[in-house]
Amino acid sequence: MDQRTPTSVAIDSDIPTLGALLRSQRVLGDTDALVFPDVRFSYVQLEQSSRRWAKALIAARVKAGEHVGLLFNSHPDFVQAMFGIAMAGAVSVPINARYQAKELAYLTENADLVALILDGTPNGVVNFAERLGQALPSLADQSIGGSLLHCPEAPKLRNLITTGAASPGFTDVDTFLAAGDLVPDEAVDARIDAVTNDQLGLILYTSGTTSNPKGCLLTHRGMVGNARSLARRYDIGAGDRFWSPLPIFHIAGILPLTSAIDAGGAYLTIPNFDAGVALAMLEDERATHTYPCFVTIMQDLINHPNFPNTDLSRVRLMNSNLAVQPPWIAEAMAKAMPNARQVGTYGLTEGTGVICTSRPDDPYELRTGRLGVPMDEWEVRILDPETGLEALVGAQGEIVARGPNAMKGYYRDPEKTAATLDADGWMHTGDIGLIDASGHIMFHGRLKDMLKVGGENVAAAEIEAVLDTHPAVRLSQVVGMPDDRYAEVPAAFVELKADCQANEAELIAFFEGKIARFKVPRVVRFVTEWPMSATKIQKYALRDRLLAEQRTL
Repeated sequence: MDQRTPTSVAIDSDIPTLGALLRSQRVLGDTDALVFPDVRFSYVQLEQSSRRWAKALIAARVKAGEHVGLLFNSHPDFVQAMFGIAMAGAVSVPINARYQAKELAYLTENADLVALILDGTPNGVVNFAERLGQALPSLADQSIGGSLLHCPEAPKLRNLITTGAASPGFTDVDTFLAAGDLVPDEAVDARIDAVTNDQLGLILYTSGTTSNPKGCLLTHRGMVGNARSLARRYDIGAGDRFWSPLPIFHIAGILPLTSAIDAGGAYLTIPNFDAGVALAMLEDERATHTYPCFVTIMQDLINHPNFPNTDLSRVRLMNSNLAVQPPWIAEAMAKAMPNARQVGTYGLTEGTGVICTSRPDDPYELRTGRLGVPMDEWEVRILDPETGLEALVGAQGEIVARGPNAMKGYYRDPEKTAATLDADGWMHTGDIGLIDASGHIMFHGRLKDMLKVGGENVAAAEIEAVLDTHPAVRLSQVVGMPDDRYAEVPAAFVELKADCQANEAELIAFFEGKIARFKVPRVVRFVTEWPMSATKIQKYALRDRLLAEQRTL
């Protein structure tokens, strides 16, 4: 096989839908299925509560194939409702809990939601009902509970369900669920059996930097097939306990959840990330596999005062992505978890979460210095962005991938679908990467993260990799800044380690002899808090800060 085109053949011919999967797993009885710090659900309890949601949706006349939104932080109700939506034959549309009113208004209309279920419990952080009211001003004119909505801003929206107190336009969850109690189990089973795995299971919206979010169309086959491949790669089986702190509305939360359920293990998570709560849960719940992935989460775990004394000895595998983390994180994790297999992962929402990940028996240098090899059923190539031809081994280019678990396109956006999925089924990720001689992939940033400095292509990730080795730097991010002579030049944002100091001149001087001069940042700005999406730093917000500075000069 050509080393430039690693691939895995299809091996799964009988993939269940999400609804059929949970129904089949009720045979596991009282075994833990879903665990939060203060509540847990066995397989029987999760199946029964999800089935009740399905009955309520059927009673509310939600038809098979219609779209139902979910607006929650990580919460048990989200999981129960998501599986309930699948059991009713409908399509879940998880909504990013960070979305503001404008984004909510766009998604509610664009996704053709017929119902929206949200967390109405005040938590001191965000009031989803209030934010939705700002997105849909006509809600103020609606009645409370029971009546169908008439919202010109979202013409197809008929039902709003809240876990809190009902307000204009909303039905409280107890009333909504009770309305379905007379629906027979046979009606739910008929809905489950009528769905095939090539039909849509989820629409997950992923944000760009300058445009409206795009709704990725993910099938049941893609979700369960990719989740099964992940469990197989990580050797997750019955009795294992898979912990992930990632938001449940994100593919990085939904995929490990589905993996755990399909494998007959337990999925462990927390409502909002808190390093102290997370460390206690890892120890108390005896986690065997962990999925922290992102640098902001990893550094919070390591810097918590309880980290050195937390017993992490039962963790067999951690998806830590050390290849793209600052070196000090790798050192701390290796010291705290000497028996855990650290693995890397490359993926994106359009790829239903994970496309490549390490094999647990790969050499340590590859598991921590690269991001793995293709999962079962995926083909991956690197294309030269200038010529469109396949790149040589070790050469950087655009990562493209294809397989039965890829998205089917973007909802109501044929133009962006055509730009991403070509005629041969290859998905163009817009990511820069390489595949080395061993077939392992490495991520080097986004094509849009490529700076054009005086005509020279410069990868932001290359500059960040140098900055992150400075002893005072905890994390860096590099963006392009407009420049009269060179069109744009690099600018760095830096978060310093606690009790460490460094100034702009020192950090710029640190590049001497390490990188070409045209790649060296012209300015350095210091931050104590990063602008975040659900899981990623928002580089466009950093660019906006620089532009605002320039306008005031």
